[in-house]
Amino acid sequence: MSVSNKPSLLQSTALGGTAAMFAVNFTHPIELVKTRVQVSNEGIIATCSSTMRNEGVAAFWKGIPWAYCREGSYTAIRLGAYAPVRDAIGAGAPDAPAHMKFLAGALTGAVGSVAGNPFDVLKTLSQTNKSESLPLMSLVGKMYRDQGIGGFYRGVQVNIMRAITLNATKMGVYDISKGYVVDTTGWQRNSAKTAFCSSFLAGFFMTVTVSPFDRVRTALMNQPTDAKLYDGMTDCLVKTVRNEGILSLWKGFIPIWARFAPMATLQLLTIEFL
Repeated sequence: MSVSNKPSLLQSTALGGTAAMFAVNFTHPIELVKTRVQVSNEGIIATCSSTMRNEGVAAFWKGIPWAYCREGSYTAIRLGAYAPVRDAIGAGAPDAPAHMKFLAGALTGAVGSVAGNPFDVLKTLSQTNKSESLPLMSLVGKMYRDQGIGGFYRGVQVNIMRAITLNATKMGVYDISKGYVVDTTGWQRNSAKTAFCSSFLAGFFMTVTVSPFDRVRTALMNQPTDAKLYDGMTDCLVKTVRNEGILSLWKGFIPIWARFAPMATLQLLTIEFL
């Protein structure tokens, strides 16, 4: 009788979280620049220069503790639970329908986004703070005092939509790309070079589909703890397009791609070979 070597749901989720927490050490500075570009009128170079000049190199890792918490919850679920969920709904075979693979990614992304939303909010506020960093618990206490539990779930609707789109694109394109890479090159499906090429492709397509959701999410999460600038996702979307134009939804595209490409590659390579 053969024994399955596939990890359980819990094991796979733990592996996904480990991979994500490792990768975020390298991608967090890009995420900070992306976030600041989205909420300001500065470009990438100006943002990097002003951050370095006024706050020092360590500022590029502002909010990293919240990023660890986010990756250990949101990304652990959406990345680590993908394969077990995919297999559970009958989409584990290489020739399984593409829409079933996208469905598995969407399901795990939605669940993960709810778990990680509080950490996303705190991370965003920490990254856009250009003054002296607040102690972790002071930021939590200030948010709770001003807005209660609901404050930690500002932007959760668009975050769910973002996560569904991101994970469906990331895991679906990654899975499908592996098949194309294997067929085109003759490489082994589980080889490092197959995983690298497939994850790099996934990172690009993630940027194309996720950018508008990311833009709205950042605006909602970056509202002051003691103020409400937008009346939900739709209001934020309408005001953003009205004030800045439709292309503003892709504001920060280059740093988003610069983050997504290595992030997807590092995460997917790490979990592939853990």
